[in-house]
Amino acid sequence: MLHLEIITPDQTVYEGDVDSVTLPTADGEITVLPSHMPLITTVVPGAVIAHVGKDEQIFAVSRGVIEVHSDRVRVLSDIADRADALEEAAVERARAQAEKLVSEKREDAETFAEATAILDRELARLKTIRRHRSRRGLPSIGTN
Repeated sequence: MLHLEIITPDQTVYEGDVDSVTLPTADGEITVLPSHMPLITTVVPGAVIAHVGKDEQIFAVSRGVIEVHSDRVRVLSDIADRADALEEAAVERARAQAEKLVSEKREDAETFAEATAILDRELARLKTIRRHRSRRGLPSIGTN
């Protein structure tokens, strides 16, 4: 078993023992099993999937850091949401607003960077919701 912690600046979103965890990194998805070699890497916007027996819990995360030890995984992320707590229609609206901000703020580098980060976060949430729904055999509500 691995001890998994998913932590944001505001709270610990998840803490518990898992069989394995799949994480989004800059080099692609990795799956960590017990006795994994020590590792520190970045987490990118995407889905963290905690596997416990035949069950899985899915979380949408934004950018941050992953710390792996042989029996412990710690994900420090700006934002982490449980997939089953997200509403696809609301996330779709937020994505559309973020895309609009990105297209409007091209001259202001700081605001453009912020809008791009928001868009990345919303796209990760949307992808996570759709992944969660498809694994449960539910149809997706919106379209890309």
